[in-house]
Amino acid sequence: MVHAIAAFIDFCYLVWQSIINEDTLAEIDEALRRFHADRVIFKEIGVRPTSFSLPHQHSLIHYRYLIQEFNAPNGLCSSITESKHIKAVKEPWRQSNRFNALGQMLLTNQHLDKLAASRVDFEAQGMLKGPCISESVQALTIAAGDVVPDNNGNGGAVPDHNGDGNAVSDHNDNGDAMGAHLMPAAARNNARNANAVDGPRVQATVTSQGRKRVDIRSGWTY
Repeated sequence: MVHAIAAFIDFCYLVWQSIINEDTLAEIDEALRRFHADRVIFKEIGVRPTSFSLPHQHSLIHYRYLIQEFNAPNGLCSSITESKHIKAVKEPWRQSNRFNALGQMLLTNQHLDKLAASRVDFEAQGMLKGPCISESVQALTIAAGDVVPDNNGNGGAVPDHNGDGNAVSDHNDNGDAMGAHLMPAAARNNARNANAVDGPRVQATVTSQGRKRVDIRSGWTY
């Protein structure tokens, strides 16, 4: 039993390597051969009295071919599918009302994909940088001569370079137009990047068709 477990662990450590050559493939074959030879102890003591038709064990025989076809797995684990199943199936199901949940689950996944795609686009446009205060509130704060947050989120008063008493000057210390550094980061990035930003785009749509329900007392259909 110990030999079977040791051979299985050897196989796992070999296929987890980032670089696999012909010698490593030979060691993988040898570890798998030893595991298949030693695992009969589990059948003899009654742990698996019938057979070893287990999906995870069956997949071991395909590793060599798949490594030669698609390169090293580099840490691939069979638990990845389980984690994706939790995110794509279990959690959306919990958020549904449990009645005809499939359509609700598909809509939930579609909305989450669109939110993820929007976040990538917003970050590329610079819309998630800088203060959260709106542009209108910033303009009112500047007009009142109060301290406003700069693009780094630090507070700083707007200097009066003209000497006319106004809170906002025509030019900043660098000689640029004042509107350039007061412009939100998103607007500056949009001005520089006129083209669309590459990123994930969600085009799938799901339409959930509801069922008609009849009120037994009134006879109304809704």
